[in-house]
Amino acid sequence: MTTEARVAAVHRVTSESDVEVKLNLDGTGESVISTGVGFYDHMLTALSRHSLIDMEIKTTGDIYIDGHHSIEDTAIAIGQALKSALGDKRGIRRFADATVPLDEALARCVVDVAGRPYVVVSGEPEGQIYARIGGTEPLYAGSMTQHVIESLAFNAGICVHLTLLAGREPHHIVEAEFKSLARALRFAVEPDPRVTGVPSTKGAL
Repeated sequence: MTTEARVAAVHRVTSESDVEVKLNLDGTGESVISTGVGFYDHMLTALSRHSLIDMEIKTTGDIYIDGHHSIEDTAIAIGQALKSALGDKRGIRRFADATVPLDEALARCVVDVAGRPYVVVSGEPEGQIYARIGGTEPLYAGSMTQHVIESLAFNAGICVHLTLLAGREPHHIVEAEFKSLARALRFAVEPDPRVTGVPSTKGAL
């Protein structure tokens, strides 16, 4: 089992956004998050708290257009930081799943820190992609959740199956989805004292 600090920092700059991310996989779920999209800040705060991954995230972007670029680019940077912090993945549990309710909503997430990115998001009601969530502009589009998961997973090198089992209220749906991802990530990246090397018959992930 690794004893090295599992931390990472990523600074990603494009013509659309400037994103700074710092992660500590062995934290306590503390976070300082500012993306310019209030509801997204709320979801990333939940992701940090329930994964126990400390996160510092600061994004400035072209939110005068809408929140899409800032949301997507932040997820990309989080994924890149996760990949860096995981290192060679020695001693981790690798596989994990979590089912999380929020009132009428119920989401299940299964994660494999496999080094092979793949994402399946299913079960959302048809109208979820048209939902606009938040108290101030720019609002968070319900269609962005799958895009966030894809951007994060593809850059982190993880496989994610996220299934909404029940849900009606758009806010509850997204929050249950993010919290189930958080709990699955918590256990997947957690050191397992019985694992002495890389948890793969191939010897690498």
